[in-house]
This record gives sequence, structure tokens and C-alpha cells, in this order.
Amino acid sequence: MPYTASCHCGQTAFEFEGDIQQALACNCSICQRRGSLLWFAPRSSLKLLKPLQDATYQFHKHQITHHFCPTCGIHTFGEGKAPDGTAMAAINLRCVENIDLNAIPVRHHDGRAM
Repeated sequence: MPYTASCHCGQTAFEFEGDIQQALACNCSICQRRGSLLWFAPRSSLKLLKPLQDATYQFHKHQITHHFCPTCGIHTFGEGKAPDGTAMAAINLRCVENIDLNAIPVRHHDGRAM
């Protein structure tokens, strides 16, 4: 199914395809503070609708690049690699248009233990 997502002001916008069956809520130091619900997809399934002009942030082992809009501050997605080396996107489902977050089961991940 195709989806469209954006930050609050619309400066960062993208489309992606997938079958969202569940979201991930992580309690690591950054995820807990930003309150995102994540869904993971191959990075190749994410198509930017505008050139990426965002702020990025990396911490801990610097394996994930977190993307934030420099205007409104919203975290739209992160980029990293799966254990097999596949480029992945961690999409913030709270940025996705026309999605019922209450209908999506949430799996809790203990990111603090990593």
C-alpha cells in the first residue's frame, strides 16, 4: 500500500510502499524523548518528494542517522543498515497521512539495554 508522510511544515516529505502490521516503540534515550512510533522498510521503498534539506543527528555507535526538519523540528525518519547490510529506513508513523495509529499494534523494544 502506498503512503505519504511529512514533517509538520511540509519541508520534508516522502512516499513509501509497504504493509504496516505493527509499530515499534523504543525506550532508548532519543526515542523515549521524541515519542515516535517506528516502522522499518528497505530504504529503497522511500521516495523523497522534495530534496532533503534537513538536520541530522547520530549518537552512541553512530549507526543510525536521524533526520529532523530544521524548520519545525519533527523527526521524520532514520537511516541505517539491517544486520545483513541492507539499507533501511525507520519511518516515524506519526508523520504518515491518513493512518489510524490506534489500529496498529505496538511492540515495545528495550533500547536502553543495548
